[in-house]
Amino acid sequence: MQRFSGKSVIITGAGSGLGRSAALQVAKEQGKLTLVDLNEAGLKETEKEIRAAAPEAEVLLVTANVADETAVENYVSEAVKRFGRIDGFFNNAGIEGKQNLTEDFGSDEFSKVVSINLKGVFFGLKHVLKVMKEQGSGAIVNTASVGGIRGVGNQSGYAASKHGVVGLTRNSAIEYGQFGVQINAIAPGAIMTPMVEGSLKQMDSENWEEVGKAFVEPNPMKRFGKPEEVGQLVAFLLSGDAGFINAAVIPIDGGQSYKY
Repeated sequence: MQRFSGKSVIITGAGSGLGRSAALQVAKEQGKLTLVDLNEAGLKETEKEIRAAAPEAEVLLVTANVADETAVENYVSEAVKRFGRIDGFFNNAGIEGKQNLTEDFGSDEFSKVVSINLKGVFFGLKHVLKVMKEQGSGAIVNTASVGGIRGVGNQSGYAASKHGVVGLTRNSAIEYGQFGVQINAIAPGAIMTPMVEGSLKQMDSENWEEVGKAFVEPNPMKRFGKPEEVGQLVAFLLSGDAGFINAAVIPIDGGQSYKY
């Protein structure tokens, strides 16, 4: 399949994890990529993997902090300058933050997590939607979380921000469907990415792999999800093959969020 031939796609948080996997999938399908991350080394590693999988891929790297609106406006501008349009946007960058009970959750930590996870998504929507509205087309996928559709414990900042992403997704989707733009969110569960590994290490830095085994035991599929499984879902939602899916929040968690 070459569903992204001639299409321009922006991916934030592209330096690792879900962003990298989505970038690889889109590149394999001939997409033109603007990859955004605060981690410049991570972006270069993603580009290296893309070159190995799709040597002819067109890739623009932009180092940016998604919590800075000026930086967001710049990566959108750079994508349009390079590729002329924006057909797809994986609005993905985010952090977990430090785990703690709500009463002990630091105010500065809360602000930091919400700034990146929620304001970063809002700024991305704000500036990409201007371009897509003018084009009369486009597809956006925001990264929420199972922590955006249910409580997870010890993650006040993360849960609040990801619930906010769900609200932004639904609100913007009903606004912009009339302009030919579809906006959806994914709600990943335990996907084995560097962020999830870091989360397990917060629980027990010495025995995090054992913690991981216990963590997925209640999952109906008894395993962690793979980043490439998420990348394939994101590619489907951005590709045009899912044109009448709008305002949806799609769990990708092995069924765990539906389990009593």
